[in-house]
Amino acid sequence: MQTGPQPGGLGARFVARLVDGILVAIVQGVVVSLLIVRTLMDSGGGIYGGDDYAASAVYGILSALIYVGYFAYMESSRGQTIGKMVMNLHTQGPDGGKPTMEQAVRRNLWAGASVLSIVPVVGGPIGGLLELVAVIVIAVTINGDPVSRQGWHDRFAGGTRVIRTV
Repeated sequence: MQTGPQPGGLGARFVARLVDGILVAIVQGVVVSLLIVRTLMDSGGGIYGGDDYAASAVYGILSALIYVGYFAYMESSRGQTIGKMVMNLHTQGPDGGKPTMEQAVRRNLWAGASVLSIVPVVGGPIGGLLELVAVIVIAVTINGDPVSRQGWHDRFAGGTRVIRTV
């Protein structure tokens, strides 16, 4: 029988990430839309043609910054994202406190693969594929560790873990 904080299960963590993903996508959509409208107004035309690559690169960079930044800030400052609050989960650093900013960035760095969209033509699909592979590997490693439920991203971050806060 395990004593102390219980690790967050894969299902609860998935739902928390889904809630956060929806929230971040909304913010990301608003920010990017405002930038696109601004670009259209400044250029007096469209962002298509020669500006497609630039728009795609800016979108990829902003997406990565917004996504990784949200998780890193929330986990390092509060120990929880909004999704984790909803699911009664908490991210801990190796010492049992909140993760440091560096640990939180390392833990979520995989989610910034959209930055690869700066590579013309193949960058976006490769970034998306890398994120999918990362999610699968995270799920398999969380499920494969029945005691602490640490994924590879938790180990990469120096030993972070997600616990239930019920």
